[in-house]
Amino acid sequence: MESREQLVVSASAVLFVAVALLLAISIPESRALNWPLLVGLVVGYALVSRVRFEFASEYVSAEQLAFVPMLLLLPVGLVPLLAASAALLAILPDVATGAWDRRRWIVALGECWFSVGPVVVIAALASGEPSFGQFPFYALAFAAEVAGDAGYQWVRYQLLEPIPFAEFIRISMSTTQVDAILSVVALPITLVAFDEPLALLAIGALVWLLRVFSQDRVERYSATLELSRAYRGTVMLLADVVEHEDGYTANHCRSVVELVQAVAEEMGVDPSSRQELEFAALLHDVGKIAIPKEILNKPATLDSDEWELMKTHTIEGQFMLDRVGGLLGRVGEIVRSCHERWDGGGYPDGLAGEEIPLQSRVVFVCDAWNAMTTDRSYRPAMSRRPRWRS
Repeated sequence: MESREQLVVSASAVLFVAVALLLAISIPESRALNWPLLVGLVVGYALVSRVRFEFASEYVSAEQLAFVPMLLLLPVGLVPLLAASAALLAILPDVATGAWDRRRWIVALGECWFSVGPVVVIAALASGEPSFGQFPFYALAFAAEVAGDAGYQWVRYQLLEPIPFAEFIRISMSTTQVDAILSVVALPITLVAFDEPLALLAIGALVWLLRVFSQDRVERYSATLELSRAYRGTVMLLADVVEHEDGYTANHCRSVVELVQAVAEEMGVDPSSRQELEFAALLHDVGKIAIPKEILNKPATLDSDEWELMKTHTIEGQFMLDRVGGLLGRVGEIVRSCHERWDGGGYPDGLAGEEIPLQSRVVFVCDAWNAMTTDRSYRPAMSRRPRWRS
């Protein structure tokens, strides 16, 4: 850790331990201390913390399934210290194997600030036998947990790596949503476990199920990533073929890609549509492979027959991409309409206005701009400066 980060996390950890000790000393206990249950929940909490899964582009754990029973079944004043002990136990294998630097154990203590708020609420309002009738207090305790964790994370971000508040909220909401769902699941199991502690084994089964789902998701994501790479490889191969056949078209397509990416960024196009746009921009003239070179490179205006043949390149491009299928099949639909015009005077289908797919309109505008501002075999490039009329 850098010195600044070490100072921040160390101060946070020391302050947390002081607060946790104060709560353990000052909160009168109304629950009997059950050592087997205490050890079981601490170990279970540590094991659950090591099961992480992806949700909304963030990685979260199911530790709330262990924290709720700890909060409602054990002496409430001890919960922050027990949560910290479980957090340290959870990272012990990583420190022992070198996956974590041994100096980073102190980070785990600072991450336990979330436990302070709910302990104060439960101690003040619902420290006795847990029951469904105390649900409003449990909801308030969860709100205090969210507020405490968000407060700690926000202060840490501001001190170490400031981010916009909107981005912080987006990151926090994914974790909060998962914790809320898991709390609702853990509560009835905890209430049953007050009389039948073995009911807590159901949490272990649920965590195992989440682990299986998480592994399956990782495998599916890896397969999707490989498929995406295969698509991108196919696109680049086709682009190389175009470049071999016609140097101008290849350079033109790559320039159009840059323009399309800039326009998509300005328009706030979503990532999946942006990938289709990028591929369509790169391949919008791929059908020209089927056009004779003497027509492509003709240093004069095309006659009517030659022009009609030239206009078939969008259909040829769609046909080629349809044969690949999947993502490139959808890109082929965009490619087909990349030369349609808003007034209906384009080709090959004479679409007009909003009948033309939005992606095709974006590619058409960028294509037209690049074509007008570059040298062609039959005319020099036009000026990029606007020409004002008086």
